[in-house]
Amino acid sequence: MNNSAKKVCQPKKIGTHSGTFHCDEVLACFMLKQLPQYKDAEIVRTRDKVVLDECDIVVDVGGVYDPSKHRYDHHQRTFTSCMNTVRPNKPWATKLSSAGLVYCHFGEDVIAEILGIGKDDDKIGAIFDKVYENFMEEIDAIDNGISACKDPKYIISTGLSSRVKHLNPSWNGKDQNIEPRFQSAMEVTGSEFIDRIKYYNDCWWPAREIVEAALKNRFNVDPSGEVIEFTQGGCPWKEHLYGLEETMKIETPIKYALYTDQNGKHRVQCVSISSTSFDNRLSLPEKWRGVRDEELSNLSGIPGCIFVHASGFIGGNETRDGALTMARKSLELARQ
Repeated sequence: MNNSAKKVCQPKKIGTHSGTFHCDEVLACFMLKQLPQYKDAEIVRTRDKVVLDECDIVVDVGGVYDPSKHRYDHHQRTFTSCMNTVRPNKPWATKLSSAGLVYCHFGEDVIAEILGIGKDDDKIGAIFDKVYENFMEEIDAIDNGISACKDPKYIISTGLSSRVKHLNPSWNGKDQNIEPRFQSAMEVTGSEFIDRIKYYNDCWWPAREIVEAALKNRFNVDPSGEVIEFTQGGCPWKEHLYGLEETMKIETPIKYALYTDQNGKHRVQCVSISSTSFDNRLSLPEKWRGVRDEELSNLSGIPGCIFVHASGFIGGNETRDGALTMARKSLELARQ
C-alpha cells in the first residue's frame, strides 16, 4: 500500500492544546465530533507545532485563524473577530473563543446532525441564533475575559465554564492524568449543549409555530387585528411575539392575547411594549382595575367577569366570548 493510500485510511485528527483545559476548546472538540467528517477523529492535545501541522483541524492553539486551512485559534494579538464580523447578518459583537469559532463556521451542520434533519430546514437558522445568544456567547465572553457587567454584586461560580475548570486535576492531587478528565469535560459540555438544542427544537420552536399561527389568524378573532388567541394555555408566547411581528411585517401591534388558564377559565392579557418591559401597549381600562366578579361585570357591562389585576395587565372571564368582549371593549374605550 502506498503512502497516499495509508493516509486515506488514517482517522482524521483534531488538534488542541495540552495542559489545563477550558470550556471553549472542550466544547469545540465535542461539536466537531458530531460531524460525519470528524466523528471518528482522534483528539491530539499538544503544543508541538510539528504535530499540530499534521492535524486536519486545530482549535484554540497555534496562533492562526484561517478557515480555509481549518485553523481556529483566537489567542493571537491580531484576532478581534466576533460573530458580526465573520457573519455580518448576525448582531453579536462579543469576541469569539475557539468554541464560538467552530460554532460560527459549523454550527448549522452540528445542529442538523444532532436533530437528524436537513440543514435547509427553516428551524435550523432560528435555533442557531438562540443557542448562540443563550449558551455560546457566554462561553466566548468568559474565555476572553469579558465581564457581563462593570460592577458585579456577587460571584457566579456554578456556570458551565466554572464546572469545566474544576474538572482539571488539582495542583496537589495524586492523580495528574488529565486525558480522562478532558473526556469527562467533553461529556459535560456536550450533554448541556445537546440539551439546549433539543429544548429549542422540542419546546421553543413549537411555541413559535403556535404564535405564528395565532398571528395569521388574528383577523378571524377580531377585525381590528389587534387581538390574538391561543387555544391552549401555557404556551410561552411573549418570547416569540415581538420577533414575529417584525418578521411578518405586522403594522398594527398586537394589544391583547386570549388563552385558557389551568382552571379552564379564560384570560385576556395585555402585550407589553417590549419583552423586558412592565409597561403595556394598552392596559385594561383603569376603572376596571382591582375590581372582581359581579361588581366588575356590572361596571363593565360584560357578563362572567372574574377579575382585572390592579395594574391592568391581565383579566379573567368565565367564557371565551366574555374575555374577547373585554379585549374589544378595552380597544373601543381607548379610541374614545
